[in-house]
Amino acid sequence: MKKFMNDVDQAENEMILGLVKAYPKDLRKLDCGNVVVRRNKKVNKVALISGGGSGHEPAHAGYVGTGMLDAAVAGAVFTSPTPDQIYEGIKEIANDAGVLMVIKNYTGDVMNFEMAAEMAEADGILVKQVIVNDDVAVKDSLYTVGRRGVAGTVFVHKIAGAAAERGDDLGQVQETANKVIANVRTMGAAIRPCTVPAAGKPGFELAEDEMEVGIGIHGEPGTHREKIKTANEIVDLLLDKILADLDYEGSEVAVMVNGSGATPLMELFIINNRISDVLKEKGISVYKTYVGEYMTSIEMEGFSVSLLKLDAQLKSLLDEKADTPAWKAW
Repeated sequence: MKKFMNDVDQAENEMILGLVKAYPKDLRKLDCGNVVVRRNKKVNKVALISGGGSGHEPAHAGYVGTGMLDAAVAGAVFTSPTPDQIYEGIKEIANDAGVLMVIKNYTGDVMNFEMAAEMAEADGILVKQVIVNDDVAVKDSLYTVGRRGVAGTVFVHKIAGAAAERGDDLGQVQETANKVIANVRTMGAAIRPCTVPAAGKPGFELAEDEMEVGIGIHGEPGTHREKIKTANEIVDLLLDKILADLDYEGSEVAVMVNGSGATPLMELFIINNRISDVLKEKGISVYKTYVGEYMTSIEMEGFSVSLLKLDAQLKSLLDEKADTPAWKAW
């Protein structure tokens, strides 16, 4: 294994320290673990917390800031953060308006966030949650009961965060977040695995001429493995599944072409070229397109496509100001 690291056991901690040192005016790290919070705490506005295992950077700490998250909790690579860490994050950002937890649908994440919420509620903190399950590839996986939460989670951060920033109450922010969840679908593919530092070897194997279709963000198996195809053919496979799952006909959408960590922008733009053409042929209007790395899998060579069906409310919130390390909108 070749990685730019010092001590594998300190990788997550040093990563978070490096992040907050890059943005010292905006972010700070709590002493209780790898919990990142806004330096300037909200007052009388709903606060958002999210998180999960490390290895998905810039998710989730990269989205802490104005218009998005108030806190993000990072566990070890591909491992849920502990309830105690999440609880400390909730306590740090809580105010009278309450806290919304944005949880990706992985069994460990759901269990640990819900335990943390119970601890916070015992302190009198008002907490609600949403669970993101945007992946259309498989119903159940190694880590989930039901569909997985993947890159569409970032749209939840952005839109629910904007609703909170403008002063919506906790019930309204939760409703808006659930509206995003109901209208976003994602599917991905990969041609090379990633290596979890603590393991020191790739999490799975693919032959040089193979790809995994519908892969998860931790390297979980997808729908099937087959011979690699052209970029256009792979896009068609993914879009067929996404468009069959939700009726996008005649709608406006936001498109996210998300790199898994080691896919060059050249290839992501080639992928987007096909996505744009296919959606146009199907009468689906693209309102905004995001191409880049939003929720990675360390250095996996792969990508996912997310489509968010928009209405006037979601468009307005998507366009609202955001100022975070990984997402800026003015």
